Amino acid sequence: MTRVDAPWGIDERELEALDRWWRAANYLTVGQIYLTGDPLLHEPLRPEHIKPRLLGHWGTSPGLSLVYAHLNRLIRRHDLDMLYVAGPGHGGPAILANVYLEGTYSEVYPAVSRDAGGMLALFRQFSTPGGVPSHVSVPTPGSIHEGGVLGYALAHAFGAAFDAPELVVACVIGDGEAETGPLEGSWKSIDFLNPARDGAVLPILHLNGYKISGPTVLGRRGHDRVAALLHAHGYEPRIVAGDDPRSVHRSLAEALEASLAEIRAIQHAARGPGPVPDGVPRWPAVILATPKGWTGPEVVDGTRIEGTFRAHQVPLGGVRENPEHLAMLEAWMRSYRPEELFEPDGRLMADLVALAPEGERRMSANPRANGGRDPAALQLPDWRSFAIDVPKPAAERHESTRRLGALMRDVIRAQDTFRLFSPDETNSNRLGAVFEATDRYMMERTDPGDEHVSADGRVMEVLSEHLCHGWLEGYLLTGRHGLFATYEAFAMVSASMTVQHAKWLEEARVQSWRRPVPSLNLLLTSTCWRNDHNGFSHQGPGLIDTVVTQRGSVSRVYFPPDANCLLSVADHCLRSTDYVNLIVIDKQPQFQYLSAEAAAAHCEAGAGIWEWAGNEDARVDDERDEPLPDVVLACIGDIPTMELLAAADLLRVWVPELRFRFVNVVDLMRLPPVTAHPHGTSAAEFAALFTDDVDVVMAFHGYPNAVHGLLHGQADTDRFHVHGYREQGTTTTPFDMVVLNEMSRFHLAADAVQRATRRPAGAAALLEYCDEMLTRHHDWIRLHLEDLPEVTDWVWHD
Repeated sequence: MTRVDAPWGIDERELEALDRWWRAANYLTVGQIYLTGDPLLHEPLRPEHIKPRLLGHWGTSPGLSLVYAHLNRLIRRHDLDMLYVAGPGHGGPAILANVYLEGTYSEVYPAVSRDAGGMLALFRQFSTPGGVPSHVSVPTPGSIHEGGVLGYALAHAFGAAFDAPELVVACVIGDGEAETGPLEGSWKSIDFLNPARDGAVLPILHLNGYKISGPTVLGRRGHDRVAALLHAHGYEPRIVAGDDPRSVHRSLAEALEASLAEIRAIQHAARGPGPVPDGVPRWPAVILATPKGWTGPEVVDGTRIEGTFRAHQVPLGGVRENPEHLAMLEAWMRSYRPEELFEPDGRLMADLVALAPEGERRMSANPRANGGRDPAALQLPDWRSFAIDVPKPAAERHESTRRLGALMRDVIRAQDTFRLFSPDETNSNRLGAVFEATDRYMMERTDPGDEHVSADGRVMEVLSEHLCHGWLEGYLLTGRHGLFATYEAFAMVSASMTVQHAKWLEEARVQSWRRPVPSLNLLLTSTCWRNDHNGFSHQGPGLIDTVVTQRGSVSRVYFPPDANCLLSVADHCLRSTDYVNLIVIDKQPQFQYLSAEAAAAHCEAGAGIWEWAGNEDARVDDERDEPLPDVVLACIGDIPTMELLAAADLLRVWVPELRFRFVNVVDLMRLPPVTAHPHGTSAAEFAALFTDDVDVVMAFHGYPNAVHGLLHGQADTDRFHVHGYREQGTTTTPFDMVVLNEMSRFHLAADAVQRATRRPAGAAALLEYCDEMLTRHHDWIRLHLEDLPEVTDWVWHD
């Protein structure tokens, strides 16, 4: 694509108007950091006008407001559908200032009105108890990006642009953020942006030179070297640099106009009647280099502030106690000449009001940033049509995730607002049926040996969990649907993103104006119990613990034991909104247990007694005259279910007088009390599953402490004895993994007879047999390099 270099002038009147908007935003930014009184400086500042705790980030704010003002100009001139993603999230006061100037903030929060009283409310609420945080976040209209953890802004921006052909997403990237791994990986997103059907992303790399206490890497490189880096990533960068406001205004206006012209030229070439250009076009980018803390105090107490790391947060401290600093603050704020910006009653002057785009064209009011513009409901086929016939339980093995792949194939066929995200693992995770409906998505060339790779695909494969996760989040927050499938151990790479998204959803629930968004659905497969061939590095169920620590209003964790339960759970999760749904199931052939009808009922209940697997119908407790088992067997997860069923089989053969109940849990959040989680159980429901006082031997997919933590608040939890993953792993056989972690059928059966309320006949013989089998297993796998036939050939006996 030929670079567009046509000049775009900006006359003095327009330049002056832009500068006044920028000054107004800077004034409001400083006011939010410092003031709790006298918002328009109608009188000299006094100590009581200053907040007792000064919090916030000034250094990046002038640059964020500068970009905001110029994007508004671009929107008005070209009637753009545009979003603003602020990577330097702690520049929150700048974005709040601009949203307030646009009028959207007062529409969403009427108490923060467009007058002196509302301005004071805006100032007082910033970074104070009961107010708003110091970063761009859920309460900020127009935001789809939480700035709490750096690195995800560009991925979110591209996710928002997918399948939104009219949208332009401007993404401001701080030079500190640019040092993170996720952001560095995100530059590759243009290889997955199709100008024929997607929108555009305009990265604006803001070089102000410093992080919180030192220089940034890119800030110390020459501008040409930074431009060369972006050029190597496939962008066509423009450099805007300087510390003279008028010069920077002119250069930035021209750079943005030229960048938009290039975007339109790229899209026209891809969407026009002529032949579509091959390969990835060179999308534009802007490098904006301005001083840290621009227009703030230059020198304080003999130390340089502007243009250094010292401008990062609060340039003037101790303002209440230090009269000199108080005077400097007042001079700083008056330097913006607020009397030229606001009427005496605090209203923004009419000519500045006219600079904001109208209605939904305001970036702060764009519905794409609030659940999407006319979001389409996900069209899901009846999952039962993909179900497996199960004539008898635990008799046949199937790869359960293949059935989910078939369901997603039909979901993709039904609509163009669903994408599958996976780090090069779609086939490995047995989801390859989707390639009957679509391809892997890549804009780069395709070679003869490639399979299912095209610029029209809806499967997003890239070897970056951060990028997959971030793309999906941006896609969901703008109203579309998808699923992220990854190996279980590697889900921890992007675990902080899962946490941040959960926190976003938690906060969105208390913002009545925020519309629901499709849930974040995470499928973990290639699990710890079946990564025996890859070894210890691939064995780790830690994301389960991460998700269960999030608030119950958003966290959901499911362990379907077979294909039909997986289909039922997936159908529920894909239809849901405002949750983080974690689905854990392995991809290897596994036993099938429940018919479609039984699976639907079991998953709806979340947990249930499998009467066909238990053996508790004969003994009666003399005192209470009600049937009670001697021990309860409980399982959560596919491999735990198989091992516990094999243990039950041993109990029925060796100790037939033992009465045991068999409980399977699909929804992990059924374990806590209902007071701790919406899916939790009442005391009566919990007792109906696990009794009041009988010991429970539980096989769990993840770390045992996760279960113990969830059980807190239930009655007599000391009776729960949880076998799970205990960080014992290596390259070994599948069965040896459960042996190493003491979750094998032999460990479970032995524990059951030892925990039972009575010692049945045959118990000693069973314990001796279990010990012998564990010894035999140890020797067998080292000699034969595979598991015992008694293990590999086992099936459930009626």
